[in-house]
Amino acid sequence: MPKPFLRRASATFTLATLLAWPAVQAATTQMTMVVISLAGDARYAARRVERGYPGHPQGRALQGVQLALEEAAVELDTAGIALTVRDVVLPDMAALPKALADLKAAKVQHLVADLPLAELRQLVQAAPAALGGAVVFNTGLDDDSLRAQNCAAHLLHTLPSASMRADTLAQYLAARNWRKVLLLQGPEPADVLMGEAFNRAAKRYGLKITQTKPFKLSGDPRERDLTNTRLLTGEREHEVVAVMDANGEFARTVPYATQWPRPVVGASGLVAQAWHPQWERNGGPQLTRRFQKLAQRPMQSHDWAAWAAGKAVAAVLVDDPKAGVPQQLKKLRAGAVVIDGFKGPRLSFRAWDGQLRQPMFVSHVDGVVGLAPLEGVLHPREVLDTLGVDEQESACKQRP
Repeated sequence: MPKPFLRRASATFTLATLLAWPAVQAATTQMTMVVISLAGDARYAARRVERGYPGHPQGRALQGVQLALEEAAVELDTAGIALTVRDVVLPDMAALPKALADLKAAKVQHLVADLPLAELRQLVQAAPAALGGAVVFNTGLDDDSLRAQNCAAHLLHTLPSASMRADTLAQYLAARNWRKVLLLQGPEPADVLMGEAFNRAAKRYGLKITQTKPFKLSGDPRERDLTNTRLLTGEREHEVVAVMDANGEFARTVPYATQWPRPVVGASGLVAQAWHPQWERNGGPQLTRRFQKLAQRPMQSHDWAAWAAGKAVAAVLVDDPKAGVPQQLKKLRAGAVVIDGFKGPRLSFRAWDGQLRQPMFVSHVDGVVGLAPLEGVLHPREVLDTLGVDEQESACKQRP
């Protein structure tokens, strides 16, 4: 980290300058933010990472936070703050109380949660009391319940919600006038939630669900009607096929395998993402290259979300180094502190559910074809709030 530079009119340091040098160094405040994850997390199982399903994490959150703090080092140093990141991997959730006690001793108050749903909720409930105040960033889960009935005043979200992803696709389909949608619905709970978000978005933007057909991954010949893509897509009325498959294994088989020539969206084909390594505007290539150099993999949506959490912590500390956690949360959720997400506009958190409002990419494996909000979509206050749950719709009652 660069050291403070002292310059005087004379080329030589005076005795007073030399005596003051230790005091200048001592003024730096040492702070730590933590990435907390779980050993054996199924989201990072080798087979899932190797398959690289669209929208799935391809690596842990640590590298994204590391890059953010490297980029913010000059501003932090100017503010007299030395901010570092610590990686805490829990062997199981029984280890959480001791881990939080250790973090309290280290005066940690900013946590990036790279955890499954149940474990994240456990951390969110325990962290404020255990740490004496905390800001928790969700960078890995799009579950809408975390922004609604299970929200918390100290929980912020940098990964887009399922509703934001659905609204992105619905806006794009409406703009292309592809309004008749065949919905292929998976059986898993996460598939059902994905389908609910898409149905909500379809009503919002005037799409017509022509049919909803269940699919199932099965080798049983008696269930071929649920597994055969051509049979599932045999009716001709639809203009586009939307696949609700959170796991991604079935969805990967659908593009170019439908009975009729139809575009595929949802979990494969055209997908809605927070980041794409082929984004070519707003400094995107530079951010992608820096992350590639650090992590040795392309930057994906979950990496961008972890990076955005690090940028948010740095921004709120630089804004007021003496502010406590309650003041920081109020500033972040009131939009008083913003970040540059390399997507165009400055990004801020929503007051009502702690979600980071942001443009979304409509993309396929090779590139970006659209950016939401789409041109012509309007909102009375903030057009980015056309993506996801708006204030009057929100079920979240927790605010700082």
